[in-house]
Amino acid sequence: MAENEVVTQLWHSLTTRLSADDRMTPQLLGFLSLVRPIGVMGDNLYLEVPNELTRGMLEQRLRETILDAMSGNAEFDGPTNFTIVINPDIATAFVPAVITPEILEPAEADFPMVPSIIAGAPFGSTLGSEVRNDATGRSNTVSRLNPKYTFDSFVTGSTNRLSHAAAFAVAEAPAKAYNPLFIYGNSGLGKTHLLHAIGHYALNLYPRIKVRYVSSEEFTNDFINAIQNNRTSQFQAEYREVDFLLIDDIQFLQGKDQTQEAFFHTFNSLHGHSKQVVITSDLPPNQLTGFEDRMISRFKWGLLTDIQAPELETRIAILRKKADSENMKVPDDILEYIAIRVVSNIRELEGTLIRVTAFANLNRHAVDMQLVQTVLKDIVPLGESKMVSAADIIKAVSAYYKISADDLSGSSRAQAIALARQVAMYICREQTSLSLPKIGQLFGNRDHTTVMYACKKVNLLMNERRYVYNQVSEIITKIKTDIAKQL
Repeated sequence: MAENEVVTQLWHSLTTRLSADDRMTPQLLGFLSLVRPIGVMGDNLYLEVPNELTRGMLEQRLRETILDAMSGNAEFDGPTNFTIVINPDIATAFVPAVITPEILEPAEADFPMVPSIIAGAPFGSTLGSEVRNDATGRSNTVSRLNPKYTFDSFVTGSTNRLSHAAAFAVAEAPAKAYNPLFIYGNSGLGKTHLLHAIGHYALNLYPRIKVRYVSSEEFTNDFINAIQNNRTSQFQAEYREVDFLLIDDIQFLQGKDQTQEAFFHTFNSLHGHSKQVVITSDLPPNQLTGFEDRMISRFKWGLLTDIQAPELETRIAILRKKADSENMKVPDDILEYIAIRVVSNIRELEGTLIRVTAFANLNRHAVDMQLVQTVLKDIVPLGESKMVSAADIIKAVSAYYKISADDLSGSSRAQAIALARQVAMYICREQTSLSLPKIGQLFGNRDHTTVMYACKKVNLLMNERRYVYNQVSEIITKIKTDIAKQL
């Protein structure tokens, strides 16, 4: 057996044992999914991680747990220790930033260190949703947190895992990990959810801190009201005395010079006192317009991470969790039908599910395929000619990579053709309702395990290499544009 296969099997066995460990939360298991085993030397298992954040979590939070799981290897002369190497090439979603030591350590009184067992506090608490009182009896700032948006209710996938990990780390160690944390992505992909989840989890760990969630519109209105009522000093105190400022949709401050000035000084005050700032936007800082350079530069001080549209499996998981949380009984084939047809927006995805179940309840009808097709006929065009077909995908992929359709179904293992074939399989899996065996038949009667491997490989490449992500996105856009022209 090849050495890399041995190492892979060793890591798989280790993660299986860790997944059964009561000390491992879903968030900690998420960090393990970012690890890549690269070799064994003596008693050491060498692991690659994408960034300092993941390395720190493994070294500080998980070392004892991992070593306990590795202890059984001694009987078979296997590795009983591990060494971590950072390889930035396996993390394209993170843009590293220079963080100076003087801004990393918050005041001990503000963020008292807690035992590691407390860091595993349950998610989903609604603490902080209302006005809270600390030990001195003083009223904390109203946090404005939505009790539904917690880490526990957030579904992670390959397109949002790094943003989720960064948000979790910031909540656990305010102003020690990344400050500010800047999360960007299109509307409806979970940025607001992460903001609220950070606030809830931080309040669980540090009950005395002041957390404030605010949209850029609310910040603007608060500032305008403060000017009108001659209460600017109260406005400054309200925002500059918080420990966590979570500001949503910063792009809407575009062109509002006075409000930007107020936010600029608020940011400087919080950052200078080692208070955590988390910002979301639909665009990365470099693409924001109507902001001064000094503001853009501050957005880049900490960590930039993006959220992309979820893949099919994640969309199904989101629908399943939504159905469970709302006590909806929806068959899996219905969930998959919806997930295949609503691809770019989680709000739209959940809204579609709610519309289907509401229609069923109002008409006292079971949720079946006929009902779903009836409800969604004005949202999702039905009929084979209006859906993405395998033929559309094969045609688009062949044209994009300048190869023939026969090449895609042929036996050539040339790198360019193999990648094109894998991309075509991946898009078929994402954009059609075809089963794995059926997709395999379309590409030279290949086994369904080959299709599974191709989908996983393309998914991995899209997360590691931006150009692969761009290629797949361009092909899908071209397919949908061509279909729209035919309607």
